[in-house]
Amino acid sequence: MKPCISQATTMPSSFAEDVANYADVGCTAMEVWLTKLETHLEKYSPGETRRLISDRGLTLAAAAYQGGLLLSQSEARQAHFDHFRRRLDLCELLGIQTLIVAADFAQRVDRAMLAAAVASLAQAGQWAAGAGVTLALEFRAKYAFCASLDTALSLVQACGEPNVGVNFDVFHYYTGPSKLEDLAHLTRDRLVHVQLCDLSGVARELAEDGDRVLPGDGDFLLAPIVDVLRRLGYDGFVSVELMNPVLWRANPAQVAEIAFTSLRKLLSAQIA
Repeated sequence: MKPCISQATTMPSSFAEDVANYADVGCTAMEVWLTKLETHLEKYSPGETRRLISDRGLTLAAAAYQGGLLLSQSEARQAHFDHFRRRLDLCELLGIQTLIVAADFAQRVDRAMLAAAVASLAQAGQWAAGAGVTLALEFRAKYAFCASLDTALSLVQACGEPNVGVNFDVFHYYTGPSKLEDLAHLTRDRLVHVQLCDLSGVARELAEDGDRVLPGDGDFLLAPIVDVLRRLGYDGFVSVELMNPVLWRANPAQVAEIAFTSLRKLLSAQIA
């Protein structure tokens, strides 16, 4: 497994600052926060951006995230898919092979809406294939539907596109309705990307993204999750993703160092 840092962990920093800080602590891969990249490209060309990344020896492991693809209709659907295609162009230009897609099921859906969502996911997968991009569907713990790993896997299977899989975010796994047995349905070919964090002293029902803490500093049983990934033969990227406002106020170079250290320590640990 290849460790990387999500730019959400140092959200106030610019794209270029993240590249420098992550490389300085020995990290060789970065999960891109797309709005940071888009802001960066308002001043710098794709060629200059490629050189910036290459000069620091970084790989852009994945991009987060694209929403609005599954349930939007009419003009809103057109706008979301236009935005999606522009982001696919960015991914292709910069060699980003994975794009995380948020499952936009904030409200309850009926069977007709579900069928439309599956069709939209398949269409998105086909567009992504043309750009050489794999989509990673992310389940969201507090959503009315697609709140669990099991449902995300079912949607991926139903869409039938080989370049569509799941993003496994341990925060949504632990704070939502996912079950231990859901991991038995996870396969290497459908696991596209992994995001790790921890949670400390907060009831899971009340947990928000801002409550995420460093892996190993909280209550999640992360070592067994890593062991499952290892037994699956997962050799892709694993990012540390924190949206913690306390960390955002700290020195971003120091945050990058402690985040990367905690992730490497977790990934190298063996279950006795």
